[in-house]
Amino acid sequence: MTKGITVRILGDFGPFSRMGKSIGYQIRIGRAVYLLDCGAPLFQQIGGEGLKETKGLIITHCHDDHKRWFTDLALFNMYIPDVLNRVFLLTSEDVQNELLRASAPALDRSLSEDSKRVVDIPYEEYVNHRRIGPEARYRIASVEEGGGRTSLCVMDSDGKVVGPERAKVVISRKTGRARMLFKDPDYGEWVEPECFYPYCSDTFYKQDGDVYVDEEEGFTVEALKAPVWHGIPAIGIRIRTGGETLIFSSDTVNDLELWRALYSEKRQQRLGMTVEEFEAASVIYGDINDYIERVWSEERYREAVEIMSDEEAVVIHDVTTRATAVHTDYRILKDSLLDRERAILTHSPDRLVSEWPLCDTEKTFRIEGRRFFEVVDGELYPMDADIYLKDTGRYYVGYRNDNGRYRVYERDGLLSISAEEGGDRGTLLYRIDLYEDIGGRYFPKLERDDAMYLKRRDGRVELIEFTEEGSRGRIVENQRGRILKAGASGGRDRVSGISR
Repeated sequence: MTKGITVRILGDFGPFSRMGKSIGYQIRIGRAVYLLDCGAPLFQQIGGEGLKETKGLIITHCHDDHKRWFTDLALFNMYIPDVLNRVFLLTSEDVQNELLRASAPALDRSLSEDSKRVVDIPYEEYVNHRRIGPEARYRIASVEEGGGRTSLCVMDSDGKVVGPERAKVVISRKTGRARMLFKDPDYGEWVEPECFYPYCSDTFYKQDGDVYVDEEEGFTVEALKAPVWHGIPAIGIRIRTGGETLIFSSDTVNDLELWRALYSEKRQQRLGMTVEEFEAASVIYGDINDYIERVWSEERYREAVEIMSDEEAVVIHDVTTRATAVHTDYRILKDSLLDRERAILTHSPDRLVSEWPLCDTEKTFRIEGRRFFEVVDGELYPMDADIYLKDTGRYYVGYRNDNGRYRVYERDGLLSISAEEGGDRGTLLYRIDLYEDIGGRYFPKLERDDAMYLKRRDGRVELIEFTEEGSRGRIVENQRGRILKAGASGGRDRVSGISR
C-alpha cells in the first residue's frame, strides 16, 4: 500500500473573490493522480498533458466554484484524439444526479461527424461514474396514471410505491423542486431523509460497498456526509493510505453548538391543513420546512463528531471571517473539533490573518503519517509560522520577535497586523517579523514602493528596484531555512528542511 499523499492547491478562493481561481486540488499518491473538485482553471494550470495523466475526478458538490470546468473536461476527454477514456468520476448518488442535470445543456447534443444532423449524446458516453457513498433505499419517481398522465411518488428499491403514512413528496412552490418527507420509525417524526440520516444508517441507505479502492496504489476514497452541512447535496472526502488519512470537509460549518441544535431540537409542524388531510396526502405543495419535525438524527451528530475528531487525520477545511451558512467562522475555530497541528484552512477570503496554516494557489503539501509539510524545491518544510496572511494575491508568514516591526492585534476574535502602535485595533498579542512567501520561499517584507520581488522562470527570486533611469534587479536568497523561531521557553529552534 502506497504511503504519503501530495496535495497541490490549484485554487482555494470562492466565487466572489477578487483573486478568482475558485476551488480545486490535485491529489498524487504514488503514480496515481486525481483531481478533487474542478472549479480552478485546469487547462491553464495543469495543461492538456497533465489532464491526460489524471486518473479520476472527485466532485464534492455542484456549486460552480467547485465544478466549473466539469463539462469542459468531459468534452476534452471525448474529442481529443489521444485521450481514450471517459472522465472517471467519483461522487455520491445525489451529487451525480445534480451533475447530470446541470451538464445537460453542454453535453446532451452535438452535430454529427458530417455536420448535417443534430444528434443526441447520452451522459454515459462522456462520464464513467463510480458511486461513492451508499445507495438510497427510497427515491422520488414518476409513475403513469393512465391517459398519458404521470404523477410523483416515493418508491422503494424493489420498485414498490411507498404509502403516504411512511413517505411523501413535497413540491416547493418557489422552485418546483420535489423533496422527500419521510417518517422515521424510531423517532416517529417526519424528517427529510437526505438531511436526517448519515451514510451509516440502515434505515435509509443500503450498506453496499460505497468505498472506492485504487487497486494499483492501494488507497481508498470514501464519501462523508455526516459533518457536511451545505444546503445542496454535498459530500466530504476521506482518503486513506497505509499510514495517512486526509479529510476534505468541503463547504461546511464545523460548529458543535449548531450540530447539537440540529439533532436535539423538536420542531412544531405547520400543516396548513387538517391532520387527516396531511396523513392521507402523497404529494404536497408547499415549504418542506413546515412539515419537518427534526433536522438531524442523533446518529448523524455522533458520526459527524467521530469523523472530525479523528486524531490520525489531516483536515483541509473551509474558513471565513464572518458568520456564514457554509464555512467555519475563524472566531469559533478554537472551539471546533479541528486541531491546529493537523488542519490546513482553505477557501478563505481575500484578506485573512490566521494563526492556522492557510492554503494558497500553487502551494503543494505533503501528508506523511499524522503530519503535513509544504513541498519546496523537493524538500519538506513544516508550516511552523506564528502568523499566516493572505492579502489580495500575496502570501506572508510571521514569526514572533519581541523586537519585530509588526504587531499582531486581536479584536472580536479576528486578527490584524500593523506596523503602527495603538489606535483602535484591539488587544496587542505579540510582535512579529514578516516575510513574503513566494513559491514557499521566504523573503523579508518590503517596506518600499519602489521595489518588488519577482519569481523568474528558472525558479529563482529577484529583487527589482525602480529608479528614474529604469529598473535593476538582483537575485535574493531564500530565508526559510535560516529563520530562527522563538520557542515557548525562550529558546530558539532552527527550521529545517527534510529532504525527499
